[in-house]
Amino acid sequence: MAVKKSDRKAGIPKAKYIFITGGVVSSLGKGIVSASLALALKSRGYRVTTLKCDPYLNVDPGTMNPFQHGEVYVTDDGAETDLDLGHYERFIDISMSKLNNVTAGQIYESVIQHERDGDYLGGTVQVIPHVTDEIIFKITELANSHPKPQVVLIEVGGTVGDIESQPFLEAFRQFYLRANKRNVLFIHLTMLPYISAAEEVKTKPTQHSVTKLREIGLQPDIIVARTEKPVTQEIKEKIALFCNVNVDDVIEGITAKTIYEVPLLLEKENLAKNVIKKLGMKDSTPDFSNWNRLVQHIKEPSENVKIAICGKYIGLKDAYKSISEAFIHSGAALETKVEVVWIDAEEVDKGKVEELFEGVDGVLVPGGFGSRGIEGKIKAIKYVRENNIPFFGICLGMQLAVIEFARSIMGWKTANSTEFKKTRYPVIDLMESQRRLQQKGGTMRLGAWACHLQRGTKAYEAYDYELIHERHRHRYEFNSVYKEDFEKAGMVIAGVNPDEKLVEMIELPNHPWFVGCQFHPELKSRLSHAHPLFYQFVKASLKHKKEREGKEWSENAIAEG
Repeated sequence: MAVKKSDRKAGIPKAKYIFITGGVVSSLGKGIVSASLALALKSRGYRVTTLKCDPYLNVDPGTMNPFQHGEVYVTDDGAETDLDLGHYERFIDISMSKLNNVTAGQIYESVIQHERDGDYLGGTVQVIPHVTDEIIFKITELANSHPKPQVVLIEVGGTVGDIESQPFLEAFRQFYLRANKRNVLFIHLTMLPYISAAEEVKTKPTQHSVTKLREIGLQPDIIVARTEKPVTQEIKEKIALFCNVNVDDVIEGITAKTIYEVPLLLEKENLAKNVIKKLGMKDSTPDFSNWNRLVQHIKEPSENVKIAICGKYIGLKDAYKSISEAFIHSGAALETKVEVVWIDAEEVDKGKVEELFEGVDGVLVPGGFGSRGIEGKIKAIKYVRENNIPFFGICLGMQLAVIEFARSIMGWKTANSTEFKKTRYPVIDLMESQRRLQQKGGTMRLGAWACHLQRGTKAYEAYDYELIHERHRHRYEFNSVYKEDFEKAGMVIAGVNPDEKLVEMIELPNHPWFVGCQFHPELKSRLSHAHPLFYQFVKASLKHKKEREGKEWSENAIAEG
């Protein structure tokens, strides 16, 4: 007899499961702690994977305003996910998939679909057991994925006490009851505020947070205390007493100079050792030598360079999180501090461009949607093109570079994208595959696509490969009708998708470094290996700075990472 889709009570796969919850306030860094612990376990030879549970009812963050959610992180298989998956990938250097992120919206959508399919005939559909079973199924589905993980870390967004997160926490409780209890561990990240008037670190918020967690039926095995001040032994003993944990299991989570230092700090606090011991795993000595070297480059760089990000979401820096991190990775490889200068595109449109970009060594125009700030970005691109300042355009940034070139060099003054207005010269147009779509969510060109690079270009020099695969998230594309016109005018089409012949990369050969790409290279950058395009862009910006200052520069003067 076939098992119904709604039967989510299959056995728990053999693996170790670590649940990470948070209390008091959000944004304490659960994603960083999860990624740091995953790195520590991977460095010891374990196959690890992670799951981010988001309690919001959106099916995915793809339709959210970046000001609310930050950036949308896209995986190779085209899933639009939470930005914490970016932290996971950047720390443990493995590619995530749609299995690594689940939202309450996905859970309820699945349950309702089963109800419509008749899987629950005769029964009343309820949060318990149907919703919680679906959550447990998502965990086991990831645990059964290939290559089969030995350790699964599950992080839930928000804080204990949030109405939205209650079904997830209840599902975790039920998971613990169904699983081999020796294979399940709970870590709770909480806040230790410092009250300056009293000159004291207060443990009461942590006590209340753990009390709330225990009311739900979950007892943390380890508490990570997020703090701005060092946690004394006395404070650890107090937390241990009131929260029913061993004093050695109270871990200091002090603010670091860089998030990439957190794995090293937590290693000193024996977080991974405690986890391994409690789960009955074999311990070994991890090799953090390369990681430590790169962290030292971040903390103590030998050079510095200023690069402007000209965008429209600069009010929330997390909207460009992966770009910021990619600069850190390239800077670490080049022993250079990349100082990001945030420039509002709307200010460029109404201000003096020269003043806004004074002292900048490179300019990046990122992706985005909508017409707000477009003309300001185009003015910025025109300025850097005419003044030989290194330029990097990503997604919309590449499209606007095409529009600026058409207007200024080709004389097509009304050139534009059909995303913004109808025009005689629609050099950027809606992709053919997008024209008949009505649904907004999850329907863009998403995920990893192939790109064939032209030899002799800066793109090929960066990658040193003819065929690459990069992640996309867009609906509009370079209008191939005008491809020959642009080439005759001097623009180089550096990369093309071999299947659909879509233009993926453009360059200007008579410029020190002017490169645009339709994809999002920042999504594949890692601390352990900086993305080649970001690396070359930062290097070009450093060269520009040296030349602007009248200092001698050579290839050998820059570390190659």
